[in-house]
Amino acid sequence: MPEGDSIWRVAHQLHGALAGQKLTASDFRVPRYATLNLRDWTVEEVVPRGKHLLMRLAGPDDERLTVHSHLKMEGSWQVYPPGGRWRKPGFTARCILRTPVADAVGFSLGLLEVIKTSEEDKAVGYLGPDLLGPDWDPAEAERRVASAPDVPIGVALLDQRNLAGIGNIYRCEACFLSGIHPASPVSAVADLPALFADAKQLLEANLGPGRRTTVLNARGTPAGRAAGRPGYWVYRREHQPCLRCRTPIRHGVLGRTVPRSGSPAAVPAAGVPELVTEERDIYFCPKCQPLLGAAGT
Repeated sequence: MPEGDSIWRVAHQLHGALAGQKLTASDFRVPRYATLNLRDWTVEEVVPRGKHLLMRLAGPDDERLTVHSHLKMEGSWQVYPPGGRWRKPGFTARCILRTPVADAVGFSLGLLEVIKTSEEDKAVGYLGPDLLGPDWDPAEAERRVASAPDVPIGVALLDQRNLAGIGNIYRCEACFLSGIHPASPVSAVADLPALFADAKQLLEANLGPGRRTTVLNARGTPAGRAAGRPGYWVYRREHQPCLRCRTPIRHGVLGRTVPRSGSPAAVPAAGVPELVTEERDIYFCPKCQPLLGAAGT
């Protein structure tokens, strides 16, 4: 699933291609919006919010609508010259927005809805402070994460209700830079703001093309792009030597139990939803990132 830096780049590309342009045609290939016609609406801006994209449009009588999308695992937005040949199969297109200068096509979007701009908060208001957004507030992020002290820090970092924009790559890499095992409970993390700062620096360092986390050294400060150095400190480097201490990197899984999305209640009379366990890979150095809060530590 794309992380905050990827969504920032997509929003930047869409904004550059569409902002200030009047739509010549729109085509929403989802049943709910099949008859919606935004021709002559003007794209005002495209902004990221964590892993969400918000495309704001102005219409007749000063109406405002927002095309809200989330890429999930397989989605993408691509920009083409007017009438340009698509690089993905047409049957996967979910939204086509045409202007005199560019066509924007959303393929395999995990979420697509059109809402009143004034009601965006209903769609993304639950998100925590955005590491790449103007609303970034480390104190608020700390308050949210610290409110569940027994939750593994690696789980808390992926919970977009705590802070928005971190995915599995930056979760693993930020924990390494801070010397924290992802399975350590939140209560055992001595400096949450420093951990957030590492994650924020990593995201900001990768707003351009490509992605490397070793642009920050093992103390969380800029390190440059050393020739021959792998792109990641620990992510997907199982069995390879730690770049700091040479101990082999380990792989594991870390999960949480959540209600199954859209499932009927397992016990309808009690209103208890069916639960599933979501597990994600973690990568860590057992020497540089000792497990905190466990027996004997």
